[in-house]
Amino acid sequence: MAHSRTGEVRMQHLWKAPSDRAGPEPGTSRNGGSNTSTRRADTPCTGGAPTTAQEAVTAGETFLHTHLRTTLDALRQTDEVFADEVADRAAALVRRGGKRLRTAFVWCGWQAAGGRGDPADVLRIGAALELLQACALVHDDIMDDSPIRRGAPAVHVDFARMHHEELAHGSPDAFATGAAILAGDLALAWADDLFTETALGSPYGWCLHREWQAMRTEMAAGQYRDIRAQALGSSDVTEAVTVATLKSAFYTAVRPLGLGAALAGADEPTLRALRSAGRSAGLAFQLSDDLLGTFGDPAATGKPVDDDLRARKLTYLLAVAARLAEASGDVQAALVLAPGAEPRSDAGIARMRSAMERTGARAAVSAEVAELTAASVGHFAATGAPARIVREFEALVRRAAGGAANTAPRNTAPREAR
Repeated sequence: MAHSRTGEVRMQHLWKAPSDRAGPEPGTSRNGGSNTSTRRADTPCTGGAPTTAQEAVTAGETFLHTHLRTTLDALRQTDEVFADEVADRAAALVRRGGKRLRTAFVWCGWQAAGGRGDPADVLRIGAALELLQACALVHDDIMDDSPIRRGAPAVHVDFARMHHEELAHGSPDAFATGAAILAGDLALAWADDLFTETALGSPYGWCLHREWQAMRTEMAAGQYRDIRAQALGSSDVTEAVTVATLKSAFYTAVRPLGLGAALAGADEPTLRALRSAGRSAGLAFQLSDDLLGTFGDPAATGKPVDDDLRARKLTYLLAVAARLAEASGDVQAALVLAPGAEPRSDAGIARMRSAMERTGARAAVSAEVAELTAASVGHFAATGAPARIVREFEALVRRAAGGAANTAPRNTAPREAR
């Protein structure tokens, strides 16, 4: 953010920030070609290849459920108790859905790079990403002590309930935390297994591996930067952007697009354009999620809307509100938003929301979401993808960031507050 001579506060245009470090170079896998021997009986797309992103999501959902059934059946041969109590909970979280954005982004990246190769691999990579997300959600809910996920008790909360009802000794919280960590680890193992099998069967397996490898490291780094910023009581805008980029933008859009493109043997200019498109799309998604986490409807989001405020998490929305309060001399808003200002009671949370409205932060972030969305589509079009695919991508990004439209205030802040 920067200050003009008139005191106007303008946002740093997030879509103009540099894209992530260089991703994988196009090329062949180390094994020198396709290894079709890794194909299994549950290979998707036997009923015909999808022709749209929505068809890819639908086909991917069918494959994911079939794959989970096969995986759980095999796991029960190892240990029924672990399968019933841990694996079933991890699988239930995956089955409860979500937006399934990542499969659609993989499909768009694949199409932007020419759509060459086996479309079944698009669905496999999409399913692996959904399993990876399940790991991230389970662990995130433990760290944030969030009680609800996708409209049901979070996995660690459900384990605590099980301890109360079925077990007799020890701390319910310690048991629930340990068991939920294992459930998240299992989802990660499932994701890695499915991804590895797919990469081994692709002539571009080494490129796929490098995208996947980078994504897992970025997720861990983003999660740590998130809890570190909270421990510091940070209000820094740059730190908030770093957290949002590492924790969400990369694995929501940048890497799924890159994985799809790698499946088709994309060249470096295409990959660069897709990374820029994904960064803007991923940030638009996260900023929209920040707005939903503060102003959304729990019945629609499937999670509480007070958690981020009660914990005073460093979201981009909070950082912008704190900066605008300082710039405008709104001492009351600055105090309410400061770390350790007061216990985060219901009344205190209401004052934080009011401060975000009064400073113009809510309107400014909503406007930023719209601009990021437009920038993302522009970067994607630079790949030279057919107009039909560009339109599908635009619809996807607007759906990903669509929640912000439902939280936007009716009376937007004046331009000088943006």
